[in-house]
Amino acid sequence: MDAPPPLEDVRPFVHVAGLIARAGLHAPRVLQADTAQGFLLLTDLGDALYLPALQAASEAQADQLMRPVLAALVHWQQAVEAAALPVWDANQIARELDLFPQWCVRHEFGQTWTDAQQAAWAGVVDLLTRDLLAQPLVAVHSDWMPRNLMVCAEGPGILDFQDAVRGPISYDLASLLRDAFLSWDEARQLDWAVRWWQQARAAGLPVDPDFGEFWRQLEWAGLQRHLRILGVFCRLKHRDGKRAYAQELPRFFGYATQVALRYRPLAPLLRLLEPLSGAAVKAGYTF
Repeated sequence: MDAPPPLEDVRPFVHVAGLIARAGLHAPRVLQADTAQGFLLLTDLGDALYLPALQAASEAQADQLMRPVLAALVHWQQAVEAAALPVWDANQIARELDLFPQWCVRHEFGQTWTDAQQAAWAGVVDLLTRDLLAQPLVAVHSDWMPRNLMVCAEGPGILDFQDAVRGPISYDLASLLRDAFLSWDEARQLDWAVRWWQQARAAGLPVDPDFGEFWRQLEWAGLQRHLRILGVFCRLKHRDGKRAYAQELPRFFGYATQVALRYRPLAPLLRLLEPLSGAAVKAGYTF
Protein backbone atom coordinates (compact mmCIF):
# COMPACT_ATOMS: atom_id res chain seq x y z
CA MET A 1 0.00 0.00 0.00
CA ASP A 2 1.42 3.34 -1.07
CA ALA A 3 -0.62 6.13 0.55
CA PRO A 4 1.70 9.04 1.29
CA PRO A 5 0.77 11.89 3.63
CA PRO A 6 -0.54 14.56 3.88
CA LEU A 7 -3.44 13.35 1.72
CA GLU A 8 -3.46 9.91 3.30
CA ASP A 9 -2.78 8.56 6.79
CA VAL A 10 -2.13 4.81 7.06
CA ARG A 11 -2.08 4.74 10.86
CA PRO A 12 -5.83 3.97 11.23
CA PHE A 13 -5.41 1.09 8.77
CA VAL A 14 -2.49 -0.32 10.78
CA HIS A 15 -4.41 0.07 14.04
CA VAL A 16 -7.57 -1.67 12.82
CA ALA A 17 -5.55 -4.39 11.08
CA GLY A 18 -4.09 -5.25 14.49
CA LEU A 19 -7.56 -5.40 16.06
CA ILE A 20 -8.75 -7.71 13.28
CA ALA A 21 -5.76 -9.99 13.66
CA ARG A 22 -6.32 -10.26 17.41
CA ALA A 23 -9.99 -11.05 16.77
CA GLY A 24 -8.98 -14.00 14.58
CA LEU A 25 -10.60 -12.67 11.39
CA HIS A 26 -9.15 -12.80 7.90
CA ALA A 27 -7.73 -9.56 6.54
CA PRO A 28 -4.42 -8.28 5.12
CA ARG A 29 -1.73 -8.44 7.78
CA VAL A 30 0.78 -5.62 8.08
CA LEU A 31 4.25 -7.14 7.68
CA GLN A 32 6.20 -3.87 7.67
CA ALA A 33 5.09 -0.27 8.04
CA ASP A 34 6.63 3.13 7.31
CA THR A 35 3.80 5.35 8.48
CA ALA A 36 5.81 8.54 7.99
CA GLN A 37 5.96 7.86 4.24
CA GLY A 38 2.63 6.04 4.05
CA PHE A 39 4.06 2.77 2.82
CA LEU A 40 2.90 -0.66 4.06
CA LEU A 41 3.90 -4.19 3.13
CA LEU A 42 0.80 -6.39 3.38
CA THR A 43 -0.14 -10.00 2.88
CA ASP A 44 -2.14 -10.68 -0.28
CA LEU A 45 -5.65 -12.16 -0.19
CA GLY A 46 -5.90 -12.97 -3.90
CA ASP A 47 -8.29 -11.47 -6.44
CA ALA A 48 -11.68 -13.14 -5.79
CA LEU A 49 -13.91 -10.25 -4.74
CA TYR A 50 -17.38 -10.94 -3.38
CA LEU A 51 -19.11 -8.40 -5.63
CA PRO A 52 -18.48 -10.14 -9.00
CA ALA A 53 -18.97 -13.55 -7.36
CA LEU A 54 -22.44 -12.54 -6.14
CA GLN A 55 -23.32 -10.83 -9.41
CA ALA A 56 -22.61 -14.10 -11.26
CA ALA A 57 -24.24 -16.39 -8.67
CA SER A 58 -27.55 -18.18 -8.80
CA GLU A 59 -29.94 -17.73 -5.87
CA ALA A 60 -28.65 -20.87 -4.18
CA GLN A 61 -25.02 -19.91 -4.81
CA ALA A 62 -25.62 -16.40 -3.47
CA ASP A 63 -27.05 -17.85 -0.27
CA GLN A 64 -24.01 -20.09 0.15
CA LEU A 65 -21.70 -17.13 -0.40
CA MET A 66 -23.57 -14.90 2.04
CA ARG A 67 -23.76 -17.32 4.95
CA PRO A 68 -20.05 -17.05 5.88
CA VAL A 69 -20.24 -13.27 5.46
CA LEU A 70 -23.08 -13.09 8.00
CA ALA A 71 -21.16 -15.34 10.40
CA ALA A 72 -18.01 -13.25 9.95
CA LEU A 73 -19.97 -10.09 10.74
CA VAL A 74 -21.19 -11.60 14.00
CA HIS A 75 -17.58 -12.58 14.78
CA TRP A 76 -16.40 -9.05 13.94
CA GLN A 77 -19.01 -7.45 16.22
CA GLN A 78 -18.26 -9.89 19.01
CA ALA A 79 -14.44 -9.99 18.87
CA VAL A 80 -13.11 -6.69 17.45
CA GLU A 81 -12.44 -4.39 20.40
CA ALA A 82 -15.01 -1.61 20.02
CA ALA A 83 -13.51 0.46 22.84
CA ALA A 84 -10.32 0.83 20.79
CA LEU A 85 -12.18 2.58 17.97
CA PRO A 86 -13.33 6.21 17.66
CA VAL A 87 -16.96 6.81 18.56
CA TRP A 88 -19.35 7.63 15.73
CA ASP A 89 -20.93 10.63 17.42
CA ALA A 90 -23.63 13.15 16.62
CA ASN A 91 -21.19 15.57 14.99
CA GLN A 92 -19.92 12.94 12.57
CA ILE A 93 -23.45 11.79 11.75
CA ALA A 94 -24.42 15.40 10.98
CA ARG A 95 -21.33 15.97 8.81
CA GLU A 96 -22.11 12.85 6.81
CA LEU A 97 -25.76 13.79 6.32
CA ASP A 98 -24.81 17.32 5.27
CA LEU A 99 -23.24 15.85 2.12
CA PHE A 100 -26.76 15.18 0.79
CA PRO A 101 -28.03 18.79 0.62
CA GLN A 102 -24.60 20.12 -0.25
CA TRP A 103 -23.70 17.85 -3.16
CA CYS A 104 -26.88 16.05 -4.24
CA VAL A 105 -29.52 18.74 -3.80
CA ARG A 106 -27.44 21.79 -4.78
CA HIS A 107 -24.72 20.48 -7.12
CA GLU A 108 -26.43 17.55 -8.84
CA PHE A 109 -29.97 18.94 -9.10
CA GLY A 110 -29.34 22.68 -8.78
CA GLN A 111 -32.07 23.14 -6.20
CA THR A 112 -32.14 25.49 -3.21
CA TRP A 113 -34.33 24.56 -0.27
CA THR A 114 -36.78 27.00 1.26
CA ASP A 115 -36.69 27.79 4.97
CA ALA A 116 -39.49 25.28 5.48
CA GLN A 117 -37.56 22.57 3.63
CA GLN A 118 -34.42 23.36 5.62
CA ALA A 119 -36.44 22.99 8.83
CA ALA A 120 -37.87 19.67 7.63
CA TRP A 121 -34.37 18.42 6.85
CA ALA A 122 -33.10 19.49 10.28
CA GLY A 123 -35.92 17.47 11.83
CA VAL A 124 -34.96 14.38 9.81
CA VAL A 125 -31.31 14.75 10.80
CA ASP A 126 -32.26 15.03 14.47
CA LEU A 127 -34.58 12.02 14.23
CA LEU A 128 -31.98 9.78 12.56
CA THR A 129 -29.19 10.94 14.86
CA ARG A 130 -31.14 10.21 18.04
CA ASP A 131 -32.17 6.81 16.76
CA LEU A 132 -28.64 5.81 15.74
CA LEU A 133 -27.12 6.94 19.03
CA ALA A 134 -29.77 4.99 20.98
CA GLN A 135 -28.72 1.68 19.43
CA PRO A 136 -26.24 -0.62 21.20
CA LEU A 137 -22.67 0.17 20.17
CA VAL A 138 -20.28 -2.37 18.64
CA ALA A 139 -17.30 -2.30 16.30
CA VAL A 140 -18.57 -1.03 12.94
CA HIS A 141 -16.58 -1.59 9.76
CA SER A 142 -18.43 1.33 8.07
CA ASP A 143 -18.41 -0.29 4.59
CA TRP A 144 -19.20 -3.97 5.18
CA MET A 145 -20.31 -4.65 1.61
CA PRO A 146 -19.44 -7.12 -1.18
CA ARG A 147 -16.98 -4.74 -2.83
CA ASN A 148 -14.86 -4.80 0.35
CA LEU A 149 -14.99 -8.56 0.96
CA MET A 150 -13.05 -11.36 -0.69
CA VAL A 151 -13.84 -15.02 -1.23
CA CYS A 152 -11.08 -16.89 0.62
CA ALA A 153 -10.65 -20.45 1.88
CA GLU A 154 -9.94 -19.06 5.37
CA GLY A 155 -13.25 -17.21 5.46
CA PRO A 156 -14.31 -13.86 4.00
CA GLY A 157 -11.34 -11.55 3.49
CA ILE A 158 -12.00 -8.09 4.94
CA LEU A 159 -10.75 -4.99 3.10
CA ASP A 160 -10.99 -1.20 3.40
CA PHE A 161 -11.46 -1.22 7.17
CA GLN A 162 -9.52 1.93 8.10
CA ASP A 163 -12.72 3.90 8.83
CA ALA A 164 -13.96 1.47 11.49
CA VAL A 165 -15.76 3.13 14.41
CA ARG A 166 -17.74 2.28 17.52
CA GLY A 167 -21.31 2.66 16.33
CA PRO A 168 -24.83 1.22 15.99
CA ILE A 169 -25.16 -2.54 15.82
CA SER A 170 -27.44 -2.53 12.75
CA TYR A 171 -25.22 -0.39 10.51
CA ASP A 172 -22.92 -3.00 8.96
CA LEU A 173 -25.77 -5.39 8.21
CA ALA A 174 -27.64 -2.53 6.51
CA SER A 175 -24.52 -1.88 4.42
CA LEU A 176 -24.41 -5.52 3.35
CA LEU A 177 -28.10 -6.04 2.58
CA ARG A 178 -28.68 -2.70 0.83
CA ASP A 179 -25.46 -2.46 -1.10
CA ALA A 180 -24.09 0.40 -3.16
CA PHE A 181 -23.65 -1.71 -6.31
CA LEU A 182 -25.96 -4.71 -5.91
CA SER A 183 -29.64 -4.86 -4.92
CA TRP A 184 -31.60 -7.74 -3.41
CA ASP A 185 -35.37 -8.15 -3.13
CA GLU A 186 -36.72 -7.55 0.36
CA ALA A 187 -37.66 -11.20 0.97
CA ARG A 188 -34.01 -12.17 0.58
CA GLN A 189 -32.87 -9.24 2.72
CA LEU A 190 -35.23 -10.35 5.48
CA ASP A 191 -34.08 -13.96 5.25
CA TRP A 192 -30.43 -12.99 5.67
CA ALA A 193 -31.26 -10.44 8.38
CA VAL A 194 -33.11 -13.07 10.41
CA ARG A 195 -30.18 -15.46 10.00
CA TRP A 196 -27.75 -12.81 11.27
CA TRP A 197 -30.12 -11.79 14.11
CA GLN A 198 -30.41 -15.39 15.34
CA GLN A 199 -26.64 -15.84 15.31
CA ALA A 200 -26.12 -12.48 17.01
CA ARG A 201 -28.51 -13.38 19.83
CA ALA A 202 -26.83 -16.78 20.27
CA ALA A 203 -23.44 -15.02 20.47
CA GLY A 204 -24.69 -12.68 23.20
CA LEU A 205 -24.56 -9.50 21.13
CA PRO A 206 -26.81 -6.69 22.43
CA VAL A 207 -29.30 -6.98 19.58
CA ASP A 208 -32.95 -6.05 20.15
CA PRO A 209 -34.90 -9.21 21.10
CA ASP A 210 -37.81 -8.03 18.92
CA PHE A 211 -36.80 -8.67 15.30
CA GLY A 212 -39.41 -6.19 14.07
CA GLU A 213 -37.81 -3.40 16.09
CA PHE A 214 -34.33 -4.46 14.97
CA TRP A 215 -35.47 -4.36 11.33
CA ARG A 216 -36.71 -0.80 11.86
CA GLN A 217 -33.34 0.13 13.39
CA LEU A 218 -31.58 -1.40 10.38
CA GLU A 219 -33.77 0.51 7.92
CA TRP A 220 -33.13 3.83 9.67
CA ALA A 221 -29.39 3.17 9.88
CA GLY A 222 -29.41 2.26 6.20
CA LEU A 223 -31.31 5.47 5.41
CA GLN A 224 -28.59 7.58 7.04
CA ARG A 225 -26.00 5.69 5.01
CA HIS A 226 -27.88 6.05 1.74
CA LEU A 227 -28.43 9.78 2.14
CA ARG A 228 -24.71 10.15 2.83
CA ILE A 229 -23.78 8.08 -0.22
CA LEU A 230 -26.09 10.13 -2.44
CA GLY A 231 -23.97 13.08 -1.38
CA VAL A 232 -20.67 11.23 -1.72
CA PHE A 233 -21.42 9.92 -5.22
CA CYS A 234 -22.50 13.39 -6.38
CA ARG A 235 -19.31 14.84 -4.91
CA LEU A 236 -17.27 12.24 -6.77
CA LYS A 237 -18.98 13.32 -9.97
CA HIS A 238 -18.76 17.10 -9.57
CA ARG A 239 -15.56 17.58 -7.58
CA ASP A 240 -13.48 14.63 -8.73
CA GLY A 241 -14.77 14.10 -12.26
CA LYS A 242 -15.85 10.50 -11.59
CA ARG A 243 -19.15 10.66 -13.44
CA ALA A 244 -19.80 6.90 -13.43
CA TYR A 245 -20.87 6.99 -9.78
CA ALA A 246 -23.98 9.00 -10.72
CA GLN A 247 -25.32 5.89 -12.46
CA GLU A 248 -25.95 4.42 -8.99
CA LEU A 249 -28.11 7.33 -7.76
CA PRO A 250 -31.42 5.62 -8.64
CA ARG A 251 -30.52 2.69 -6.39
CA PHE A 252 -30.11 5.00 -3.41
CA PHE A 253 -33.16 7.10 -4.14
CA GLY A 254 -35.06 3.83 -4.26
CA TYR A 255 -33.70 2.70 -0.90
CA ALA A 256 -34.38 6.08 0.74
CA THR A 257 -37.86 6.49 -0.71
CA GLN A 258 -38.90 3.00 0.37
CA VAL A 259 -37.94 3.70 3.99
CA ALA A 260 -39.43 7.21 4.05
CA LEU A 261 -42.73 5.79 2.76
CA ARG A 262 -42.80 3.06 5.40
CA TYR A 263 -42.42 5.14 8.59
CA ARG A 264 -44.74 8.04 9.41
CA PRO A 265 -42.09 10.11 11.29
CA LEU A 266 -40.02 10.16 8.08
CA ALA A 267 -42.80 11.66 5.92
CA PRO A 268 -41.03 15.08 5.79
CA LEU A 269 -38.08 13.41 4.08
CA LEU A 270 -40.34 11.95 1.42
CA ARG A 271 -41.45 15.47 0.49
CA LEU A 272 -37.79 16.47 0.09
CA LEU A 273 -36.96 13.45 -2.04
CA GLU A 274 -39.89 13.71 -4.46
CA PRO A 275 -38.73 16.89 -6.30
CA LEU A 276 -35.29 15.34 -6.80
CA SER A 277 -36.77 12.13 -8.13
CA GLY A 278 -38.85 14.11 -10.62
CA ALA A 279 -35.83 16.11 -11.77
CA ALA A 280 -33.82 12.93 -12.11
CA VAL A 281 -36.45 11.34 -14.35
CA LYS A 282 -36.39 14.39 -16.63
CA ALA A 283 -32.57 14.15 -16.71
CA GLY A 284 -32.76 10.58 -17.93
CA TYR A 285 -32.34 8.55 -14.75
CA THR A 286 -34.68 5.61 -14.16
CA PHE A 287 -36.43 5.00 -10.82
